[in-house]
Amino acid sequence: MISYTIFMLKRSSVLLFMLSFVNLSHGQVKPPAPYGAVPTERQLSWQETDMYVLVHFTPTTFENKEWGYGDADPSVFAPSDFSSDQIVSAAKSGGFKGLIFVSKHHDGFCLWPTKTTPYNISKSPWKGGKGDMVGEFARSCKEQGMKFGVYCSPWDRNNPMYGSPEYVQIYRAQLKELYTRYGDLFMSWHDGANGGDGYYGGTREKRTIDRSIYYGWDTTWSTLTRKLQPGASIFSDAGWDVRWVGNEEGSAAETSWETFTPMPVEGKKHVGPGEIDYTESPSGTRNGELWMPAECDVPLRNGWFYHQDQDSKVKTPESLFRLYLKSVGRGACLDLGLAPDKRGRLQENDVRTLRDFGELLKSTFARDLALEAKINASQIRGGDMVNYGTRNLTDGDRYSYWATDDAARSADITLHWSKPVTFNLIRLRENIRLGQRLDGCTVEAWQEGKWKQVAKVSSIGANRLIMFDHAVKTSRIRVKLSSTETSPLLSEVGVFLKTNS
Repeated sequence: MISYTIFMLKRSSVLLFMLSFVNLSHGQVKPPAPYGAVPTERQLSWQETDMYVLVHFTPTTFENKEWGYGDADPSVFAPSDFSSDQIVSAAKSGGFKGLIFVSKHHDGFCLWPTKTTPYNISKSPWKGGKGDMVGEFARSCKEQGMKFGVYCSPWDRNNPMYGSPEYVQIYRAQLKELYTRYGDLFMSWHDGANGGDGYYGGTREKRTIDRSIYYGWDTTWSTLTRKLQPGASIFSDAGWDVRWVGNEEGSAAETSWETFTPMPVEGKKHVGPGEIDYTESPSGTRNGELWMPAECDVPLRNGWFYHQDQDSKVKTPESLFRLYLKSVGRGACLDLGLAPDKRGRLQENDVRTLRDFGELLKSTFARDLALEAKINASQIRGGDMVNYGTRNLTDGDRYSYWATDDAARSADITLHWSKPVTFNLIRLRENIRLGQRLDGCTVEAWQEGKWKQVAKVSSIGANRLIMFDHAVKTSRIRVKLSSTETSPLLSEVGVFLKTNS
């Protein structure tokens, strides 16, 4: 009995030594070094949002215009049955995770009771002049678990001071009010529509400014946005955190890089909203100077504001899904424009499309066939199965990952099923904390006793959705990955079947 006990103690000691050696070895396998520009935590948070909406609702809605001139009487802004809850709920049903409210459009009418201009919601008959529409949306978003952001137009066609240095201080004061009254914002949204004809306090004239320098964006964003809303990503066509994709069609380029090198428009020395060369905006810049992913904005209707004659022209759930593939599916985020009607609600067709689109997304991604597969890799970094093995590809964590040794420039993963499966959509993700590394990807299916190429793309990034024209049936697929300048890694592989709706 004593000898048996001694034997077991020795055996246990050997096992403990071996486990300690293995753990030590794993601890010595260093993670891959980051490659190129990498995202900040605020950019990662933005990226994880995937989709959000941009809500336009001002006196312009009641004038049946796209851009207000700045001369509408505040009395026209009188929604009969306003409900921020209905609008937020409809957006959430579509799978959208955030809402940006147009707190002031180019007409200059402020939808919160500001101290910076008399042209604001307190002069409206809505709620007897006691309303705060920005506050209503902020509350609804908080209650329904949606992120909230604001857009305050820098161009103001009503303000008599527009074009002077004094107006810039007024504009910054408006941003300060928005930044300090409504809780944490996930985005501060800006555009380049600046300068032109307007009311301007009754002068009714055209005013021109050099928008690359007039607003002093670097000062505005560094002293206000970064200080008062450090978690808010700054969007503009010239970037900072998020760049405009360069069109209002809701789509990024087929090959899409999340790094970008902003260049001024020809003849200008400065880069700013409205003053940028858009040539590479849809695609980004391979090995660009900055991590600056793209936002793809597009209205649900033909226009950004509500027009009754567009009630029958609302995008279908299938068309939204195609936009989803071309935006979120290419490493960008989708920003969908919503337009409340004169009641202050989304029209029924808009609500129906959003709901059905949300159901389409749920049904498509409900079953991940990759979770049912055995996954092998051509190599695993340092043999460390725990930190860099293939199980990280299906654990639901966007930042755990499979990786190769530093010297590798190509590798592949193979998914095996015990019996054939049918799919038409593959999702791939990189761990973008370590940069966007991959510049080559080929998908092959085992059919008729050999490997057949079924897809080929160049970029992956934060999210890549590869949709096939026809469903593929197979028991094995191989994903071949390459990177010209650094070692490959991948954080997720997903395999899905989208059925016709």
